[in-house]
Amino acid sequence: MYITMIASECAPVSKVGGLADVVYGLSRELEIRGNEIEIILPKYDCMRFDHVWDLNIFHKDLWVPWGNDAIHCTVWCGSVHGRKCYFIESHSDDNFFNRDQYYGYPDDVMRFSFFSKAALEFLLQANKHPDIIHCHDWQTGLIPVLLYENYTFQGMTHPRICYTIHNFRYQGVTGIDILSATQLGKPEYYNHPDRLQDNAHPNALNLMKAGIVYSNFITTVSPRHAFEARHTDQGYGLSDTLYAHQGKFGGVLNGLDYKLWNPEVDDLIPYNYTISNLEQKYENKNALRDKLLLRQEFKPIIAYVGRLDVQKGVHLIRHGLFYALEHGAQFVLLGSSPEASINNDFWNLKQELNDNQDCHIEIGFNEELAHLIYAGSDMIIMPSMYEPCGLTQLIALKYGTVPIVRTVGGLVDTIFDRDYSDKPLTARNGYVFHEADYAGIESAMQRAIGLWHSYPDQFRKLVMQGMQYNYSWHRSGQYYLDIYEMIQSK
Repeated sequence: MYITMIASECAPVSKVGGLADVVYGLSRELEIRGNEIEIILPKYDCMRFDHVWDLNIFHKDLWVPWGNDAIHCTVWCGSVHGRKCYFIESHSDDNFFNRDQYYGYPDDVMRFSFFSKAALEFLLQANKHPDIIHCHDWQTGLIPVLLYENYTFQGMTHPRICYTIHNFRYQGVTGIDILSATQLGKPEYYNHPDRLQDNAHPNALNLMKAGIVYSNFITTVSPRHAFEARHTDQGYGLSDTLYAHQGKFGGVLNGLDYKLWNPEVDDLIPYNYTISNLEQKYENKNALRDKLLLRQEFKPIIAYVGRLDVQKGVHLIRHGLFYALEHGAQFVLLGSSPEASINNDFWNLKQELNDNQDCHIEIGFNEELAHLIYAGSDMIIMPSMYEPCGLTQLIALKYGTVPIVRTVGGLVDTIFDRDYSDKPLTARNGYVFHEADYAGIESAMQRAIGLWHSYPDQFRKLVMQGMQYNYSWHRSGQYYLDIYEMIQSK
């Protein structure tokens, strides 16, 4: 099968979050299974060019109809760790992708709407006819609209579209001027409740809703989150639209790239280990303490790795830190926040706890340190308000670090409480709590810390059960192939 991924990110060349990991990891899995995969991305000036091999001009004169004129583009081709990628460079006066960062500009909707049109125009002019176009998040929500309302009549009758939503919170809500820019026109047609009209603002369009309405199949990144998006406020206003299109909507759990995240072969940790030589994990624990100047003492290390924001339950992360220190554990935090007030709060907390040899707070992100924290910690907390899938808990399991999570999204689909799950005892792999309050996280942390101190053999057994789980892309890749084949047959 010939599959084209169109996205705003792909790891590691242009990565902001989990979207980038999914685009790369799923593409790799599909290619291993014998499919032809190509990825189309913007050519950002800030992307990691050191991860692109053999970058050269593929299409020198791509003219993309835009507004009352056309914009000249160059399409580059290169290999990103074995994946064939095309990069669209715009020569517009708007300077769409030379911005020093990927997102965060007032014209983001216009930038990525242009990218969506340019990607389809490139496929058309290069005479490429993929079986499947797989696009992602609001940034590419216009692609199915443009395909079925425009490019189908120019000869692109073959592709079917799978659309994956990674985060419902960001939807690309915009004014109707996007219709004239993309040359779709017909505002009275598109600004309709059954098409692109935003469910909360009748004078605005919603690009994520566009993707839902026009795609052949929509996925989100875990079965539980698919339920939440339809039946709770986690659909962020799109629940009714998802319900109307429920026959073509489902959840597919993200996979984890075990070439990158695997303590057996990880070259970013000092001691590699498996279930059979778990003692080496504790050598990493000693190395982590040495690196962060923590005291060498008989205590568990509890960690948090990730963004510090409301979605991640920042108030519970802060509370969990102090609870750990007060109940016989050490705590390590690695993360930063896009919000200055939260960042400042944790900088102040870092200064307050600077002399505490049972705690280390690292504001920012450091890939090498992240690997060492996963390898050296005993437990990790994820008290998320919502979590479409989550990769942190999957990484933690592989590294023998027991997850303590809240019952939302992909965390429900992957972590099964040691004491209360209906799974067999041998299939349980962590601790779970329900309410997003202090009592909730304390209940789970108390049980985890208590087991570590009082029943070390049982804790080790729980660690080993978690390490036996396989959340690679193998199973999820097959689910996507099944979806592709289904929508091709219709």
